Amino acid sequence: MNQITGEQFILGCSAIGAGLAVIAGIGPGIGQGIAAGHAASAVGRNPGAKSDITSTMLLGQAVAETTGLYGLVIALLLLFVKPLV
Repeated sequence: MNQITGEQFILGCSAIGAGLAVIAGIGPGIGQGIAAGHAASAVGRNPGAKSDITSTMLLGQAVAETTGLYGLVIALLLLFVKPLV
């Protein structure tokens, strides 16, 4: 019977944690889609405010994307930086 070593356990938990961290990209994707849809409908109602609506939407999407990027950074750290091994 094979035993799991401490190093193997840590590597396995790091891989699971990295997968969970990447799930953080789902929220920003949904939020950005909703924001773009609302911005498109706002431009349709008021075409004269297109530049203001677009700049506000892009700023909001940039802020929302930071959550997904933090999740990606954490996943990469868990996969490639192994301080406990």
